[in-house]
Amino acid sequence: MTDYKVNFKDLKSKVGIDDLAYTLGYRLDRKAGVGRYIELVLGDGREKRDTLIVCHPQDKASQRFFRRDGSKGDVVTLIRENLNAFNVSGKDEWQKIAKVLSRFANMPEPEYREDQEYVQSVRYHATFDSSRYEVKPINPDKIPAIFHQRGLSDETVRTFAPFIRLIRDKKNENFDGFNIGFPYTNGENDQVRGYELRGYGGYKSKAAGSDSSSSAWVADLSGGYPNVVKSVFFCESAFDAMAFYQWNRKQLTNEIALVSLGGTFSDGQIRQVLNRFPGARPFDCFDNDLPGRNYGLRMMALVENIPLKINRTRDNLEVEANGRSFRLDPERPFQVQVKEHLSVRYDMGQWLPPKAFKDWNDCLLKKPMEMRLHPTKQDQINNLAERRNAGPKL
Repeated sequence: MTDYKVNFKDLKSKVGIDDLAYTLGYRLDRKAGVGRYIELVLGDGREKRDTLIVCHPQDKASQRFFRRDGSKGDVVTLIRENLNAFNVSGKDEWQKIAKVLSRFANMPEPEYREDQEYVQSVRYHATFDSSRYEVKPINPDKIPAIFHQRGLSDETVRTFAPFIRLIRDKKNENFDGFNIGFPYTNGENDQVRGYELRGYGGYKSKAAGSDSSSSAWVADLSGGYPNVVKSVFFCESAFDAMAFYQWNRKQLTNEIALVSLGGTFSDGQIRQVLNRFPGARPFDCFDNDLPGRNYGLRMMALVENIPLKINRTRDNLEVEANGRSFRLDPERPFQVQVKEHLSVRYDMGQWLPPKAFKDWNDCLLKKPMEMRLHPTKQDQINNLAERRNAGPKL
């Protein structure tokens, strides 16, 4: 008997086969068409390992898949086939599946009695304790597959290898493997103050006690000469930062630093990074969704030294500054609208993903926010023009 009841029907309605498949490394085969069915493929060319034909791509609750060999199933079937990829613990297969579904549905994972001590130790550990973790470097000749699943090339991973670790939590009795760790520092010294963690199956977290108030993941590609860094690119995750670098590599120099805030935003994080690179111009590379645009506004307010109060409503943002109040149209660039109401020096740059994509990693994976079933010729022309013109707005 399990320790709790799980509503699998409710969880399944929130998690699509495509959500799961993209995390496992599948990609959309646009040549097969996009309509009532989509095809998701794993691998390329002669190395193609699997193809899933998914019906009802716009309705997660109704999604089913089948293969040309006759096998078929739903999201639970796909989880069962790949259960070892998700690094979850449980007494039996169904407990593990429940945890995976909850994770992808952005709902609290069901907790088991044997997990309680570990969960509490993570939740209430006030300061980061480096002795708790076994840490080792990335082997450039044996790059973990999770990077390939994220569309990141071996060359990109080797570039960032000095800023990445493999990390194992010695207090986690239910998982004895290594996750990817992106070390947090605050620029005052080389002391590691936490880790942004990523693992298979969409796992993401932070090491217990990580300092998210003044520390961040910083990849300084200048070779350790912060005074020569001319541009600092701020992203919401380390994977996004690496994807940004890979996508725009031909336009970048080595006089740059890339930063991940790990899905949080604090004024202290931004200030510490800017203090570390006094001659650099910060760039907003955050997500295209409303929270990401909120981050961009908050960073602009810090850089411009404007006391900005931002209120997030259901569909937009309302801004109060210098005795004025105005609402931002989500269909127009926020910085442009702020300039219409306030004096802005444009000390901060902006280099956002193409509009079709939520973030830079989705851009690299060619995973758009929305699928248009019947794009017009003008849509195709606009999309091509946007990709050609993607670059920094100076």
